[in-house]
Amino acid sequence: MKTNLTKLSLSAIVLLVMGTNAMAQTPTAAPKTYPAGEVGKMVKLGEDILMHTDTHPLTKDMVGDNLKCISCHLRGADGKPGTAPGIATFIGTATAFPAYSKREKSVQTLQDRINNCFMRSMNGKRPIIDTKASVAMAAYVTWLSEGMPMKMNPKMPCSPLNSERWMHGAKHFAKIQKKATHANYVNGQKLYEAKCASCHGKDGAGMGTFPPLWGKNGKGEWLAYNTGAGMSKLNKGAAWVQSNMPLGQGGTLKDQEAADIMLYVDAQPHADFNLQKRLYPSSKMGYYNSKVLKETHSVRSNFKQFGLDVDAIRGDKK
Repeated sequence: MKTNLTKLSLSAIVLLVMGTNAMAQTPTAAPKTYPAGEVGKMVKLGEDILMHTDTHPLTKDMVGDNLKCISCHLRGADGKPGTAPGIATFIGTATAFPAYSKREKSVQTLQDRINNCFMRSMNGKRPIIDTKASVAMAAYVTWLSEGMPMKMNPKMPCSPLNSERWMHGAKHFAKIQKKATHANYVNGQKLYEAKCASCHGKDGAGMGTFPPLWGKNGKGEWLAYNTGAGMSKLNKGAAWVQSNMPLGQGGTLKDQEAADIMLYVDAQPHADFNLQKRLYPSSKMGYYNSKVLKETHSVRSNFKQFGLDVDAIRGDKK
C-alpha cells in the first residue's frame, strides 16, 4: 500500500515515525497550566514575545522586518504559538537539545537555535544569550515539551515531530527544484495569485495580520525573511508551504504546486545575508557558539545552489 505523507495528519505521521507506543505520549497542544512562580512568569513572557516579536519591547530592536515568530511557527487550535501540527511545530523541540547543527558545525543549545533565527527569518540581530528575552523564549518552547521523553538529536536541531518531515521534504523538493524552468515560475505566479495573494498581497507585502513574504516598504525597509533563512531555500520553503498552507488546509498542495509557488516567492527581492553583519560586536555579544563565522547568501546564490539561473527562471535581469 502506498502512503502519501503530505496528506497524513500529525498523529498519523507520528505513528509512522515514532511507533504506536509514542502516540499516547505525544501532546497536540500546550499544557493546560503554566508552571508556578517565576518560572511560570518567564514562560508567559516567552509566549508574549513569540506572539509579538517585532513590537515587543525586549525584542523589537533585534528584528529587521515585519515578521513575528508566529509567522512561521503557527498557532494551533489552542491559540498558542508553535502548536499547529505542521512542520515548524514547537512541540517536542526542547527534547532534542543539545543537538548538532550542520549549518553552525557545532552542538547547539535551544537558546542558540532560537537566537539564530533572529539573524535570518527576522532579518535582524542575534539576541545575546541568557538575556531575559532569550531565556523567556526558550522557557516557553521547553514548556511545550513537558512530559515528553528526551532524545538529543545528533543530526539536526529539530523537534522529533519535524526531523523526518524536514529531511524527507528537503531531499524530495531539491530533486524537483533542480528541474525548474521559467514555465514553473509562471505557474508559481498564477498559483500564488490564486491561493496566496488574498492573505499575503499580490505584491507580497502582507495583508492585515497576515505576514509579508518579500519586498520593501515605502521607507525602503525590508518586510520579510532574508536569503539566509530556511524559507529562502527553494526545497525547505516548499516543504514548509506544503505542510502548512493555505492556512488551515496544510497538505492539500501537490508537490509541483508547492515547488512552483516557492520558486516564484523566493525569486522576488529579499535582503542579502551576511553573517558578520547580523552579530553584535563581540564586546557586547560575548561568545558566539558556532564554528562557521563567515556566511553569505543572495537570491542569486540560493538559486545557483540548485543549478538554476534566477534571470532565466524569472525571464528578466532584475
